[in-house]
Amino acid sequence: MNLLLLDDADFVSADRAVLHDRRLKHLHEVHRAENGDTLRVGRLGGWMGEGRLLKLDASEATLEVRFDQPPPAKLPITLLLALPRPKMLRRVLQTIAAMGVPKLVLLNSYRVEKSFWQTPFLDPAAIRENLVLGLEQARDTVLPEIIVEKRFKPFVEDRLPALAAGSLGLVGHPGPWPACPRAVEKPVTLAIGPEGGWIPYEVDKLREAGLHPVQLGERILRVETAVSALLARLF
Repeated sequence: MNLLLLDDADFVSADRAVLHDRRLKHLHEVHRAENGDTLRVGRLGGWMGEGRLLKLDASEATLEVRFDQPPPAKLPITLLLALPRPKMLRRVLQTIAAMGVPKLVLLNSYRVEKSFWQTPFLDPAAIRENLVLGLEQARDTVLPEIIVEKRFKPFVEDRLPALAAGSLGLVGHPGPWPACPRAVEKPVTLAIGPEGGWIPYEVDKLREAGLHPVQLGERILRVETAVSALLARLF
């Protein structure tokens, strides 16, 4: 935890916040904080700054906070991701939040198992929890927007063209495609498939929507690795 994120519910006045949950445990067990210590803090959805511990005991922590720094800029990207298996979904959510992705669309694919859509990690509270962990890691305060699309064809045909308008549309897919570009200086819409890859029909539909297949070389990467590799290469 490189940033102590505070929610509106934590505030008891304009410059006072009180913590009781896992963040209190983190202060004790990891930071080994003491009364009077200064910590990096951020208000969820707002600015960052410093917090001074006025009181710290086993039951609560009280901080005096001051915000004077905006959060880091987001990447100019919309990420489309075929729903990964549940344990990987948790890690991917943390990764995209940490790397500054502002919008993630989780969508269906032929090779996405139906059981994946039943995972409790898709509950809004679970999604938020993992996004917050990513923000805390990277020192950011703004949650990414998460969109869930359970029907591939209607989304790609009816909504994706407008979503990708004005951006460089790319499909990460192994094969005889051009290499993924580097250090792009324009908005990007990037689609990454499931572990087994997009099927040819899906690649064709994505291309019809204005996205162009690209590859990272001969090695076949796990989804979570591909996400990090493509984001780092593009920006």
